[in-house]
Amino acid sequence: METIIRTDKVDKIYYQGRPEEVRALNQIDLEIPKNRLVLIRGPSGSGKTTLLNLISTIDRPTHGSIFLRGEDISKYSDVQLSRIRQKTIGLIFQNFNLLPRLPAWENVAFPLLPLGVMERDRRERSVEMLIQLKLEKRVDHPPEQMSGGEQQRVAIARALINDPEIMMADEPTSNIDAESIKIFLDILTDLKSKGKTIIVSSHDPVFLDYSETIFLLKDGRLMDIEQRESK
Repeated sequence: METIIRTDKVDKIYYQGRPEEVRALNQIDLEIPKNRLVLIRGPSGSGKTTLLNLISTIDRPTHGSIFLRGEDISKYSDVQLSRIRQKTIGLIFQNFNLLPRLPAWENVAFPLLPLGVMERDRRERSVEMLIQLKLEKRVDHPPEQMSGGEQQRVAIARALINDPEIMMADEPTSNIDAESIKIFLDILTDLKSKGKTIIVSSHDPVFLDYSETIFLLKDGRLMDIEQRESK
């Protein structure tokens, strides 16, 4: 299997050198295969979200290195990391992080603004993405007029608008109902079939039956790695 992301002895320490120092991650070595559905699991406080933030380039490790397609990105500038997020990584946040005053299509189109895409083209691409996710009736609705599942699909559309190679989701089932969870799992399966690498951070056991690579964290340490046959 081809490796798309690798970490080498990664630590994340908060308040380093102070009495309240917290070691959130400790010597994490892992390899994430390309075009797999990957689950980072573990109890609350195990370091799942911290690890996802590091490999998504939102945050930086205190020690160690992170490699993307074999290239060490740990020392990249903020501008370089921002470009990686724009072009390569789509993020779905736990609380969706939608802009409350903007309609669905503008939320989806938001990542296109720094790229200088004209408004007409932004709307066209966003509406097309919303239609694919069965949200054609919510194109001009703000988040407050949508269910949790609909808001999540808007967040998915926003994450996909630049056709990223990697999709990452943090605790994606924590704010949606059972029906929306099933829709979300179907979307992930479809994205994986189209060649995307999917990385989910969650303690929800619903992902176990769908995942092909499973990393188990506990107290900031990588305790187990399970590789399964591709589905």
